[in-house]
Parts: sequence; C-alpha cells; structure tokens
Amino acid sequence: MDKRQYIEEGRAVLGIELGSTRIKAVLIDQRGEILAKGGFDWENHLVEGVWTYSLPEVWQGLQSCYRDLAGRVRQEYGVTLKKLSALGISGMMHGYMPFDKEGNLLATFRTWRNNVPASTAHTLTELFRYNIPQRWSVAHLYQAILDGEEYVEKVDYMPTLSAYVHWQLTGQRVLGIGDASGMFPVDVSKGDYRQDMLDTFDGMLAYKGYPWKLRQILPKVLVAGQPAGSLTARGAALLDPSGNLEPGIPLCPPEGDAGTGMVATNCIRERRGNVSAGTSAFAMLVLEKELSQVYTQLDMVATPASKLVAMAHAQNCTSAINDWVGLIREALEAFGIRPTEGELYQTLFLKANEGDADCGGLLPYCFYSGEHGVELAKGMPMVMHPADARFSLANFMRAQIYTCFGAMRLGMDILVKKEQAAMDQMLGHGGLFKTPGVAQGILAAALNVPVAVMETAGEGGAWGIALLAAYLERAKEGQPLEEYLDGTVFKDCPMTVMQPDPEAVKGYEAFLARYKKGLAAERAAVEALL
Repeated sequence: MDKRQYIEEGRAVLGIELGSTRIKAVLIDQRGEILAKGGFDWENHLVEGVWTYSLPEVWQGLQSCYRDLAGRVRQEYGVTLKKLSALGISGMMHGYMPFDKEGNLLATFRTWRNNVPASTAHTLTELFRYNIPQRWSVAHLYQAILDGEEYVEKVDYMPTLSAYVHWQLTGQRVLGIGDASGMFPVDVSKGDYRQDMLDTFDGMLAYKGYPWKLRQILPKVLVAGQPAGSLTARGAALLDPSGNLEPGIPLCPPEGDAGTGMVATNCIRERRGNVSAGTSAFAMLVLEKELSQVYTQLDMVATPASKLVAMAHAQNCTSAINDWVGLIREALEAFGIRPTEGELYQTLFLKANEGDADCGGLLPYCFYSGEHGVELAKGMPMVMHPADARFSLANFMRAQIYTCFGAMRLGMDILVKKEQAAMDQMLGHGGLFKTPGVAQGILAAALNVPVAVMETAGEGGAWGIALLAAYLERAKEGQPLEEYLDGTVFKDCPMTVMQPDPEAVKGYEAFLARYKKGLAAERAAVEALL
C-alpha cells in the first residue's frame, strides 16, 4: 500500500511531544517509518523565580504543531488528515500542576527546571528511604504544604504535563509508569505507586485534615500497551480547531520524555542505556537488580514497560550553547553574513573536533537553572579561562559540549564505579547529536563506553511516543514491547557506533578534574550575584 493510501485510510499513528524548546509531531506507520513531521518552537519563562509556560501557550503550541504536520501531509501526499489508528502524548517529566474540581490551575505551572529547597527533598528521602529529587511532583506538593499555600486543600488532580494534555483530550486521568515514576516512587513489579509510601505520606499529613489522599489526586498508573481512552469530540477540537480531525482515536498511556527517549533508542532491556541531550541531559540505564543504597545523585524510575531504571539527571545542557551560537550569529550578521541555523551549528560543532583533548584549559558551566547533583539551588552560566589557557574557537566549542555532560557524568560514576552496574552500550539522542560524530564522540570519551546514534536520533521522544501508540495493536496480541521494538522497529535500523578514543578519554578526565575544582567558583558567583 502506498503512503498516501495508508494515511487516507486512517492507518497512520501520531506521536506528539512537548519538549522544553520545541513541540514535535511525528506521523509513522506500524513499522515505525516516519511519514511526516511537524513542529512548533516555544520557550519557558522565568516568572517571579519560577520556570513556567502558561496553559494558553500549551494549546497554542499544540495546535500550531498539529497544523504544521497536517499542512505537510496535505502538501506531500495530497491528503487531509482526518483519521488515525492511534495517538500518543509525551511531555517533560516531573513538574507541578495542581487543579481544583472545576479544572482550574491553582498555582503557576512549575516545570522540571524548578527545584524545591534541598531540605524538603531530604526530608522526603529520609521519610521514604528512597531518593526524592527536588524537581519531583511530590516534592513540590510537600513544599507547598510547608509554605502554607492555602489552595492545597482544594487540590483535586495533580498531573504532569503529558497527563494534563491527555486528560483534556480524552477525559482520562491516567499516566504511563515512566512519567509516573518521576512524580512519586513506583513498584515496578506491580506497575503502580508504592502503597507503603503513599500511606506514610498520608499519615504524616493526617493532622492537616485535607479532604484528599495522595493516590486520589495522582494520575492512575498504566503500563505500555494498556488502553488509555480515546479522543473525545472536545479533544479533537482542542488539537485541531479546523474540525478535520475525527474523534474516537485510541490513545496510549501518556509518557514523559525520559520514557519515550528509552523507546526511541530501544533501551528498555536490562544492561541497555541511553543519553538524552537537549535542554537537559540525562543518562538512563535499565538495571538487572536494585542498587545497594540510596543515592541522591541517581533517580530511580521505570521504563514504560515497568522495568527498573537508574537515571543520572542534569537539569542543564544546551541552553548556554544556544546563547553562544546566537552571539556568533549576531557577529556574522554584523558583517553581512547570514548562515542558516543548520549551517551555523554544524560548522561550529565540527570546529569542536579540532580542539585539544582537554579543551586547552577552558572551563565553562552551562547552569541556567539549579543543579541538585552539584548542590546548586540556582544557576548562572559561566566561562573561565586562565591566562595560560589555549583560548581558541575550537577549544571553546569543545569545552561547551564537554560541560553539557559534566553533572550527568558525576552521577554515572556512582552507578558504574560504586554499584558496578553492567552497561553494554549507550545510545545518544536529542538535539546535541544532530551533527554526526561530534557530541557522540565526546560522550563516548566522557563515559568511556561505545556510543551509538541512530538516524532517528534527532526525532527523540516524539518518535518514541508514536511507537508506544503503534504498540497498542501489538499489545492486544500479547506481544511484549521489547519484541515489537527488536523484531519490527529496530530490526534493520541503521546506526553508527563510536568507540571511545583513548586520548579523548584522558582529555575528558583532565577536564572533569578541573570541573570539580571550579564548582566552588560557580557556587560563589551564584551566592554573590543572585
């Protein structure tokens, strides 16, 4: 069947992911082949100390993204998009979105970039004997309680961004276990929240007399392949105000960007790992067994199929690079030179390959926001270059990419060196890997393991959630997600693998030693100026 007929008959599958700087839509067939793409650029705002997006922006972005996709389908295939066989929604993990019974947002939406005070996360970690990072939803809820926020007693529902959009499209208050595991601890053997910890949390707050228990305001947990409702007439109109999209489309459980990243890189079996590098950077490894102890530098989360995962998360990655590239663009335009965005990034990234292995002594930090792994409540991008440093464009760009993986690498050291976690290979995906052979080689050096990148690396989670939506049909037949991905989607998927270069490994170690020492200067700058 040709692609035009396939789409016209409503057999295509759509995945949409709300990322930090871009909302992406990917239309695929059941084998995972991309038929069309759409997108919309957006950016979070720092409003009264909170990194946020407004709800109108969410819907404007979703509608614009879908309209872009539908327009491309019409242009390329001559088809008006009306029917789909399945749909999936993904979004940034964590966050805080408390709603009342009427569906009103009670507090400013707090994205994953917002941290609560370390003492709050520490209290919950001690209470549960389980690491509760500062950006997790339950930490934000508990902080609101400690701060005496009056609206807390009115909370009726507390979703993540993906769960919120899914709720509006289907009326269902559900969430995939990967995203749910960034709200509250989960039991991967049961595919649900940890009931003992729910009871502990409720017991701690019993004196408050709130009219809700925690489970009642959290989304219901679902595992990949389980039905998660269908697109309502209201939901179809929200997504496609033109009225062309028909209701009744089945949806898969909504997921977070970490979970869809695992699917997009086929990293849901034990010993497989991936690194997502965009606005944030995080490395995820599917574990063969529980860790021996609690580490605040490692999040314990789940694959969409409910397997245990350790995540070394860094809240900051490419924002600082984007600023520097923007500055270089301004300089070029002042001379009448106007390269395309793709040309500019590719040229500068390829220049990084010419830099010294240790970046010539340069030391940048990409901390736009706080970074709990290095004890930073707030962030401030910095560049330090001693007088004897070799300050060149090549070293500058190489150092900017090196620092993207710095905080994440510190967490991975615990996982690999202390816990001896087995790791066969890492796969990279996200915007940082778009220029072939640059960030991929640096990551291989940073982790000292082979790093693979697939041709779909730049599509990331939008493709991943589309695959989870396509899996709904296979799940009905009892096929495990791992078999669908291995046997159908990734069977003949081309990828490039880069081995760690010994000199680059030594250079990154030298950089990391400097990185650790310089953190004192970063903390002092934050304390002095913010």
